[in-house]
Amino acid sequence: MLDIKYLKDNMSDAIDCLKRRGKDFTNEIDEAVDLYNKRNELIYTNEQFKAKQNLVSKEIPLMKKKGIDTTELLENMREISGKVKEADVLIKEIDDHINLILLNLPNLPHESVPIGKDDSDNRVIKVFGEPREFDFVPLPHWEIGEKLGILNAERAAKVSGSRFIFYIGDGARLERAAANYFLDTHAKSGYIEMFSPFLVNRAAMTGGAQLPKFEDDAFKTTDDYFLIPTTEVPIINYHSDEILTFSEGENAKNYCGFSTNFRREAGSAGRDTRGLIRHHQFNKVELIKFSLPECSYEEHEKLVADAEKVLQGLGFAYRISVLCTGDMGFHSAKTYDLEVYMPSYERYVEISSCSNVEDFQARRANIRYKKDLNDKAQFVHTLNSSGVALGRTTACILENYQNADGTVTIPEVLRPYMGGQEIIK
Repeated sequence: MLDIKYLKDNMSDAIDCLKRRGKDFTNEIDEAVDLYNKRNELIYTNEQFKAKQNLVSKEIPLMKKKGIDTTELLENMREISGKVKEADVLIKEIDDHINLILLNLPNLPHESVPIGKDDSDNRVIKVFGEPREFDFVPLPHWEIGEKLGILNAERAAKVSGSRFIFYIGDGARLERAAANYFLDTHAKSGYIEMFSPFLVNRAAMTGGAQLPKFEDDAFKTTDDYFLIPTTEVPIINYHSDEILTFSEGENAKNYCGFSTNFRREAGSAGRDTRGLIRHHQFNKVELIKFSLPECSYEEHEKLVADAEKVLQGLGFAYRISVLCTGDMGFHSAKTYDLEVYMPSYERYVEISSCSNVEDFQARRANIRYKKDLNDKAQFVHTLNSSGVALGRTTACILENYQNADGTVTIPEVLRPYMGGQEIIK
C-alpha cells in the first residue's frame, strides 16, 4: 500500500510514476488526497471541540460552587458532544474510503525498471548455460510422464477437474527430492526454514497484497478463509503488527518455506493447458526477506543469486530478465524473472520471480523496525522469490534429462534424496 502522505506531497511525481505501468491513476490519487485533506480538517475541528469539552468540564464544578447556573453551558456541551461523535464516525468512514483506494493502487516502479507494455519489453540481463541439443526428437514432459507412468492428468481430472495432476511413484519422489534439495541449499545460505498454514484469514491475504485485487483468483472457504496462493502470504504476516529489531551487521531476516499453493488462474484461460506449467494446485519453495530499507536492493541481488544457485546445481540452462513496468506484478517495485529453457516450448519459461516490494506489504501488515529502542519505528522492506517452483522444475528435468530410450536421468544433486537412484524408467 502506498503512503497517503507521500501521495499528498508528491502527487505529480506519483501519478507520472504509475503511468509507467500503462494506466492513469490520476482520478484515484486526486480522490484519495482530497479525502485526506478533508479528514485532516475534520480532525483539527474535532480536536478544538474536544479541547473545549475538557476545559469546560473543569470549569463547571467551579461554577456550581459559586452558584452560577450551568444549564445553558451544559446544553451547549451536549451539542458539542454530538458533533464530536458525528465527526468521529465521519473520520472513520473517510479513513475506510481512503484505505480502499490505496489498497487498489499498485506499487511505484523503481527508477531502474525499464518502461514497457508487456513481456516483449523485458530486458534480458544474463544468460547461463546452453540449451541441450538432442540427437533424437525430444518429447514434452506430459508425454514423458504418461509413458513412464509417473504423471496422470486424466485421473486427476476425474477426481478434481482440469489443471490438476497425480504424481505417481518416481514422479512423486522426484518432486519431493527437488523440494528437499532446495530447502537444504537455502538453509546453508542462512535462510530459516518455515512450514506455514495453508489456510489464512482475510487480513493476512490483504497484508500479503493479494486482496482486494486478486480475490477472483483465490480459493475461498465458506467462513471467509483462503487457501494460500503462495507461502509468501503466511510468512509475510508472521511478523504482522510487530516491530522488528536487527542485530549489529544484520541487514535482513531470511526465511524459506515449502508449501502447496492454490490459484484459480482466472486470467489465464487457454494458457498452458497441458503439463505442469499452470495448475490450480502446485508446490513451491519460497524465499522471503525482511530488510532494512537502505539495504533492500543489495538484498534483492542476493535473493536472485540464491534462486540461481539451485538452478545451477540442477544444470539447467536459464536466463534472467528484469521485468518492464507493464509486465511487473501489482505489488512489486522491481522484479527479476529466472527462466529455464524448455525444449517442448522451444523457449525460456519462468521458474522463479524475485521481487523487491519495498514497504508496500509492510504498510498493509504493519511490520516496522527500530535500529535503536529510542528510534521512531519505520516500515521494513519485504522481498520474495520462488526458490523455486517445483512443478516447473519437475517438467524441466523430464524434458532436459530425457534419453532416446524413453528413460530420464536424475540430476546428480537429487540422487542422494532418491536413495542413489540414477534413472527413471
